[in-house]
Amino acid sequence: MKTLRLSCSHAIIKYLISQKIIIDKKKKPLFPGAFAIYGHGNVACIGQAMEEYKNDLPGYRGQHEQYMALTGIGYSRAMRRKQIFVATSSVGPGSTNMVTAAAVALSNRLPILFLPGDTFASRFPDPVLQQVENFFQPGETVNDAFKPVSRYFDRITRPEQIIQSLPQAINVMLDQADCGPATISLSQDVQGESFDYPELFFEEKIHEIRRINPDSMQVKKATDLIKKSKQPIIISGGGVLYSEAEKELSNFASKHNIPVVQTVMGFGSMLRDDPYNIGPVGGLGGRAANDIAKKTDLVLAIGTKLGDFTTGSWANFENPNFKLICVNTTRFDANKHLAQPVISDAKIGMQKISEQLGEWQSENAWIEEARKGYKKWNEYIDQRIAPTNQETPSYAQAIGAVYKNADQTDIAVTAAGGLVGEVLQVWRPKSLNTYETEWGFSCMGYEIAGAMGIKMAKPDQDVVVFCGDGSYLLWNSDIYSSVLYNQKLIIIVCDNGGHMVINRLQIAKGGKEYLSNLKAANTKNFVNVDFALHAKSMGAEAENVKSITELEQAFLRAKKSDKTYVICIKTHGYEWLEGTAFWESPTLQENFNSEENRKAYEEYKKGKEKQRRGV
Repeated sequence: MKTLRLSCSHAIIKYLISQKIIIDKKKKPLFPGAFAIYGHGNVACIGQAMEEYKNDLPGYRGQHEQYMALTGIGYSRAMRRKQIFVATSSVGPGSTNMVTAAAVALSNRLPILFLPGDTFASRFPDPVLQQVENFFQPGETVNDAFKPVSRYFDRITRPEQIIQSLPQAINVMLDQADCGPATISLSQDVQGESFDYPELFFEEKIHEIRRINPDSMQVKKATDLIKKSKQPIIISGGGVLYSEAEKELSNFASKHNIPVVQTVMGFGSMLRDDPYNIGPVGGLGGRAANDIAKKTDLVLAIGTKLGDFTTGSWANFENPNFKLICVNTTRFDANKHLAQPVISDAKIGMQKISEQLGEWQSENAWIEEARKGYKKWNEYIDQRIAPTNQETPSYAQAIGAVYKNADQTDIAVTAAGGLVGEVLQVWRPKSLNTYETEWGFSCMGYEIAGAMGIKMAKPDQDVVVFCGDGSYLLWNSDIYSSVLYNQKLIIIVCDNGGHMVINRLQIAKGGKEYLSNLKAANTKNFVNVDFALHAKSMGAEAENVKSITELEQAFLRAKKSDKTYVICIKTHGYEWLEGTAFWESPTLQENFNSEENRKAYEEYKKGKEKQRRGV
């Protein structure tokens, strides 16, 4: 067997470069690039290898380890998990900074390859810089923190171990069912050690994402349940997008006359004007979708993990005859709440179920009821986003102004806070796949970093970021990254003076405004941050606007600009779109401090009464 003597670091990079995938009938790199922040734990070995192979694996310098990884995660989501970014950091705080990003990837079922540096396998120089010593487990390092938030974890203590480890990591990241982050922890000394690697290890490999076919018995059981239903609905989740099954979803709904509601992560899988689209469902959803969810006797959940914001903490389904079918690649998700599982790729699962259903359709009266609700809800949204004479516009009005002037292909991006629900309802897709968010982990700061990854994946589309002042202050330096790498973003900063959606929850639960609302917290030196001036200091174009008219004009200027453009507008901190679903959050249940506490508990009890008890 022919061999090639390489350092472990060079072998890793060379192997990653040899991995390919077919996208749109063209061969593409499986790993299109790597984000890196160098330190003593990765610069001398992995860093040198990346520099020598930079023409085949482009490198990007991040500003913070967590957020460079979030950019890679945003890219992978936009590419529907067909390409994977690498993120490498030094040992110590560089590694632990990436742990939150790993949790984002795991909760959202998204692939990214982490290559954190680690302490010395030999232990001869111990304790080394940035090593936290566990007195009773000397083999434990900070990188063990990746274990609970990685789908695959390995620590490399010999250079030849990568021959087994790297292929396994890739298999996990490309698996529809097990998809998530992979972490390969690299001992510092081993990174520089050499080994005679088989040349075969570096031969080009073209990967294919395998579609999971459903079991025929599961399909039959699901079909029998659907045929018995009178008021079925489809819940479309992110799995529909990853399966690229948007057409199949629309065709299935049309053929069988079933209304479709969408999760936050599945939003954008149907056009605004699709006759079977009833809008977003759940805690952030619209009244139309939640009304039919409360009445439905059968849910066909496709590609969703059925999180609490989708199900209304499992209180949204009030029909006593309610049945649940879960089409999912992951056995864990497919079997939730005693559902009839159909373990399958979304596209194939819908095709097989449709074949079994034949010409069966739900009753016209049901879809017409859903459409009437959807029409009424759209009228409500249009009314709430219309300009008024109020001095400070609402979130909805600001989003509506941008939506009105956006191109059909513009992509809206949100992540955490109050803007997610407001954008979800206002940004009704004019084109498929024009809404991207992170709602599995609800990570503040994802907005700008993730948007840059989405722009890298979709360079021909404008990416519009809706960011609150809280998220901006938490993380903003990827404005600088977007300028450095010519990845133009349009960033709308809605400044309402704090973490006002949490302030809203604080009040709703009977508490007093404290710490969330900066002004209410009686901060001694309250300062209105000039976000536009701050963004300009990082090389972006930016401006402050005072009205909806000025916002519209600024947005059109941003569209014409060739670099990242930040627009800041003061928004109302107490004006929100209606909530139409229960969401369970902690509530004081005794020792009430106020009548507001008592009222909050009574509302909590009403929701709990309707909550499904796991069946």
